[in-house]
Amino acid sequence: MKRLLTIFCLLTFLAGQVHAQDDSPYKTSFKVDAPIIVAGMGLSAYGLKLMKDKDGLSEEEILSLSKDDVNGFDRFAAGYHSDNAKKISDYPFYASFATPFLMLLNDNVGSKAGQVLVLYVETMAVTGAFFTMTNGNIARERPLVYSPDVDISDKNDANARNSFYAGHTAATASATFFAAKIFHDFNPDSPARPYVWAAAAAVPAAVGYLRLKAGKHFLSDNLLGYTMGAAAGILVPQLHKKTNKRNISLMPVSGKYFNGALMTYTF
Repeated sequence: MKRLLTIFCLLTFLAGQVHAQDDSPYKTSFKVDAPIIVAGMGLSAYGLKLMKDKDGLSEEEILSLSKDDVNGFDRFAAGYHSDNAKKISDYPFYASFATPFLMLLNDNVGSKAGQVLVLYVETMAVTGAFFTMTNGNIARERPLVYSPDVDISDKNDANARNSFYAGHTAATASATFFAAKIFHDFNPDSPARPYVWAAAAAVPAAVGYLRLKAGKHFLSDNLLGYTMGAAAGILVPQLHKKTNKRNISLMPVSGKYFNGALMTYTF
């Protein structure tokens, strides 16, 4: 009930954002953005269920694991484990969600706070859908599973098979690159733009490094998470720009035989 109420309030809010867009670089539309947000949230919830419902490894399967089974690119990280790195990674991870709100302190961005919020929710909904649906359908053991120092109870849990791909890195990149993108578009003449982009790139890179050292994800998991998050953070606002004349839209989809993205092009 709370989830339905939240979605209803968000859709009502979104409906009110279709006006007063004359001096914004973006154009939002209830009939376009509302279904994407709802679909993204729905798929995220379903993906989370799939992640939780994965079968954990048996003790026999755990004992039979070998670092040699890991591809050469990622093998160096097999066995990594650090509770301290995991704890530290949470600080930039959670802090990143505030970066778009910090951009509201800029007068140009702040004057369109409602529209920016809608785009942010849509960005995170798309990011969450891609991550959870991918992770929920692909079981990959985390690097820590290969460590002899990790208790077996932490290895045979379903969460130990959620390595692919890095959700913390993806969500962080999505938030920071979204913040940089809206600042860039609202302030085309600002000399601060390169520094904003640099900060946006650095924060998820730090999170990815810490998640790697924590034994939560392999390097390839982090690289993909970084790419997917950054792409969502940039593309969602870009596809809403008034200068986007190609009428391209992107939506996460799920079906019996396919999980992925639907891109539409209107001539």
